[in-house]
Amino acid sequence: MMVNAASRSAMAELRERLNAVLPELDHVRFNWIPLVNRQNDGSRHRQLADELYAAAGLLGSQPRLRRALGDPSTDASARSELARSLFAGRVGDAALQLISEAVALRWSSPWDLTDALEILADDVLLVAAEQEGQLDTVEDELFRFERILFNSDQLGAALDEGGVPAERRRGLLTSLLGDKVHPVTAQLLEHAVASGRRPNLSFAIDDLLQASAARRERSVARVISATELTPEQVERLAAALTRLYGREITVRTAVDESVRGGLVVRVGDEVIDGSVATRLAQARAAFA
Repeated sequence: MMVNAASRSAMAELRERLNAVLPELDHVRFNWIPLVNRQNDGSRHRQLADELYAAAGLLGSQPRLRRALGDPSTDASARSELARSLFAGRVGDAALQLISEAVALRWSSPWDLTDALEILADDVLLVAAEQEGQLDTVEDELFRFERILFNSDQLGAALDEGGVPAERRRGLLTSLLGDKVHPVTAQLLEHAVASGRRPNLSFAIDDLLQASAARRERSVARVISATELTPEQVERLAAALTRLYGREITVRTAVDESVRGGLVVRVGDEVIDGSVATRLAQARAAFA
């Protein structure tokens, strides 16, 4: 999302500051921004994420404020003080510290600052899942929902429709998810639907999966097969891909009967298509 070196450097520094704040979460104060509808679910990480999401949403909806806090040509300490005066009493201590530190960094554009706060909130939620030992579950649920979107253009269009109020789209998502996914998965998807800062929900899920994999210094392979793979097959495939790419690969699988046989493997932007459906299509094209 951030292509300019200045913003990438600022994002790396902001993540370091997040790592310093997270161990102190049990000892800091939390407030609720009026924009946040979620009730306290007992997770201080999820509360912090909500406050950061709400701050990003406020910047996204207020162009003058966004420019005032994200303009790299103005004094950094003045931007930080402005942020503190605006958000004090509306967010808790941890969020206030991170927001004031974020606006003091040098971003290539005010929009990069807004995106950084959203990415930081995503990171907080992934940390929450990791500490609960549920990061694998969250990754798997995100991937499976990505497959649902892939197989239903109508659903994807309904969730991505910018002309529909965010609350209605979020309500649709909530009705689909129910209590069938981990709370972190639900919160990540709900924000992705409401934010509008990525081209579509599938793109947002891809970013989240990559961020989750990066936390553990590994990559995720999305594998599509005609039938469910056995645990032994998944283990062998992960080992083979790890040798091929020279780094740890975690495999996420989904079933799609249209591939007919074989596998479609995606690692990052690279796709290895060994499906029977593709080979048949290639054969028909050759004969034609």
